[in-house]
Amino acid sequence: MAANEVSVSKIEKILDWAYEKSLDGIPGTDSAYEMAENFLSKHDTADQAIDSLIRWQNTKAATSGFLTGLGGIVVLPVTLPANIASVMYVQVRMIAAIAHMKGYDLKDDQVKTFVFVCLTGKSASDILKKAGIQAGNAFAKQAVLRIPGEVIKAINKKVGFRLVTKFGQKGVVNLGKAIPVAGGIIGGTVDGIGTGIIGKTAKKVFV
Repeated sequence: MAANEVSVSKIEKILDWAYEKSLDGIPGTDSAYEMAENFLSKHDTADQAIDSLIRWQNTKAATSGFLTGLGGIVVLPVTLPANIASVMYVQVRMIAAIAHMKGYDLKDDQVKTFVFVCLTGKSASDILKKAGIQAGNAFAKQAVLRIPGEVIKAINKKVGFRLVTKFGQKGVVNLGKAIPVAGGIIGGTVDGIGTGIIGKTAKKVFV
């Protein structure tokens, strides 16, 4: 296996890293909480704020060099292309912000799992359906808290496999065009990996 090859275990470690950084914030970037509150303060409803966040994420953040110049501050837990980690961080933070706007507790492990599910975009409803959960229908806040631990683990594994397939597709790995600058990374467009689709999926899942 090549040092930077994408595997399920590496994806799972990066997901955990991205989620932790999304909640705590990386120096120079807003945390998911700060991002959510910022957008909520500018709109009348949570849905309007979420739509605005998704649009902004698609245009601005996708090309903003979000890890530029952070140097040694950003230490990835595994050897994985930094552009993949960058994309996952930006998208996990956006989904977490949407979940927070909808009133979910981001410190809940089951909410965390559903954030990861949203990363699979159009595959999300299929993954949840196979786990016996109907996204955007019976998925109420109370229902989240009753999902057995073994089901959560199974969902996480399915998400890992789906993301390995997604990031392993020809051309996707190179989409970010990672350029080292002062020890950091300039992230290129992540549109091609479906930031808009992922945002809409999160809006549907976290009802």
